[in-house]
Amino acid sequence: MMIVRLALQSLFNRWVTALLTVLAIAFSVMLLLGVEKVRTGARQSFADTISGTDLIVGARSGSLNLLLYSVFRIGNATNNVTWKSYQDIAKRPEVSWIVPLSLGDSHHGFRVLGTNTDYFTHYKFRHGQSMQFASGGPFADLFDAVIGADVATALGYKVGDKIIVAHGVGSISFIKHEDKPFRVSGILEKTGTPVDRTVHVSLKAIEAIHIDWQNGAPIPGQSISADEVRKMDLTPTAITAAMVGLKSKLATFKIQRAINNYQEEPLSAIMPGVALQELWGLISTAETALSAVSAMVVVTALLGMVTMILTTLNERRREMAILRSVGATPATVLGLLAAEGGLLTLAGVIAGTIFLYAGLYLARPYIDHTYGLSLAIDPPRADEWIKLAMIVAAGFIAGLLPAIRAYRLSLADGMTVRT
Repeated sequence: MMIVRLALQSLFNRWVTALLTVLAIAFSVMLLLGVEKVRTGARQSFADTISGTDLIVGARSGSLNLLLYSVFRIGNATNNVTWKSYQDIAKRPEVSWIVPLSLGDSHHGFRVLGTNTDYFTHYKFRHGQSMQFASGGPFADLFDAVIGADVATALGYKVGDKIIVAHGVGSISFIKHEDKPFRVSGILEKTGTPVDRTVHVSLKAIEAIHIDWQNGAPIPGQSISADEVRKMDLTPTAITAAMVGLKSKLATFKIQRAINNYQEEPLSAIMPGVALQELWGLISTAETALSAVSAMVVVTALLGMVTMILTTLNERRREMAILRSVGATPATVLGLLAAEGGLLTLAGVIAGTIFLYAGLYLARPYIDHTYGLSLAIDPPRADEWIKLAMIVAAGFIAGLLPAIRAYRLSLADGMTVRT
């Protein structure tokens, strides 16, 4: 206790330098823990991109490809699913609900998704949350469109605005469905999922805008107006994929196997949770890089602390000599400087942890609303406590370096007046 008291008094006498050192360690610890919180939050948000859907069905392909184009709107399907196959799956007694998905068009680089109003009921994210409308509501008319939050923000749309859908998925398209414009009927709240970057229209609307098209281009000499198309049968012949919810989770593997072995056409059924974990495994290198950078920052802060103690050591040689002259043993001098390093690090760890949770409390609503990233405000996990303990131990060990040097200073050397 005497050594700790001496260390505290010594640090108080050099409080400016000590405070800057504590702040440097605090911000490095804040970064280390903050990266962990962001990494965990990003991973959880990624896993919660789609929730409550038991299976995703599409044309035969790899699970990641099916997940990417059906959930993340990245890439294209290898083939379509016929409407008959969709109906066959929907009629199975184990199926509680099924939502069709049709992709292929875009609007200023944002993907257009054809579906039905069940999509807004059954698509869940982040532990079963449902989509909410910031304004307006689901499509009621054939040419109504519901847009995600990012689409509305990027293009400045509001309910009632007219939009033109383009053929294809490029950000710039010269082939547009200008004869059949859509009206924005609703704008969704921010979800932090691909829904934010999607324009949603009805499945019949997808058929309507392509009724006078063939092989990706308008049929020459044939033009069907928006009023005329309303009177036509707009039952689709094929869709891109479908989300399936089952009455019992126990039937998941049975239905998945039945769809994968479907005789009418080659289909694939994937469990989105499994596919999401597989996809995260491919991009988890970024996690390692972030953790490595934050660890390097902590090491840099500890090196700064050692530098600070070493820099002031020459100025404190007389202090060490006086301590030795009044009976302090070399071990006391060694313990004093090591304790200073440990106390500075401990104070930095405590301050950094407080800064982090204060920052999370203040910034969490903004981050959630702006980026759709949910950061949990929960106590440090066991592995985080271990990391913090290791940092404190590292600070104590780092303090030994200048302590050993002071230990070797002789009493006569310390009392010598240098000119």
